[in-house]
Amino acid sequence: MAVSGAYTENGIASLVKRKDVVAMKALYDRYSGYLAAVCARYVDDEDDRKDILQDCFIKIFTSLDKFEYRGEGSLKAWMSRVVVNESLRFLKKNTSNSIIDYEGELPDVVDEPDVEGIPDDVLNDLILSLPPGYRMVLNLYVFEQKSHKEIGRMLNIGESSSASQFSRAKALLAKRIKEYKRRMDK
Repeated sequence: MAVSGAYTENGIASLVKRKDVVAMKALYDRYSGYLAAVCARYVDDEDDRKDILQDCFIKIFTSLDKFEYRGEGSLKAWMSRVVVNESLRFLKKNTSNSIIDYEGELPDVVDEPDVEGIPDDVLNDLILSLPPGYRMVLNLYVFEQKSHKEIGRMLNIGESSSASQFSRAKALLAKRIKEYKRRMDK
């Protein structure tokens, strides 16, 4: 079960299923940072992220019997889906109108946001500054690699609404990146 003194993914999952407390701590220590970063792509408030992550680990520990090991990386992917789903559930519950139209002027044709030279933490902050609906669709499409049809089902919106939200998110993100780069050039 151990690889270089650490649990293998399948080994740690098996032990956690048996309620092994040491394995639970090892799983938490190994994945909490990564899962916090996944949550941070969706939820901007740090206290909310901590609450969501705590709920996620409770769900992970109590639902691990539903997890089916499919090779290295499958546990991490399964836990990421738990975090994404819980983050979306939180946003739907706590955002009055999560799918919105942006009031500002956005171009009809959107260039890809030029992220070259933008530090990861700044890019994350720029994504977090997007309206919640835009942020959800952008993250699901780019990071979770969901189709607009899948996103529509997840968020209870039409496929075309998902595509529109994504286009608007890219346009707004591109605009904010350009503004950031202009400020940095001064």
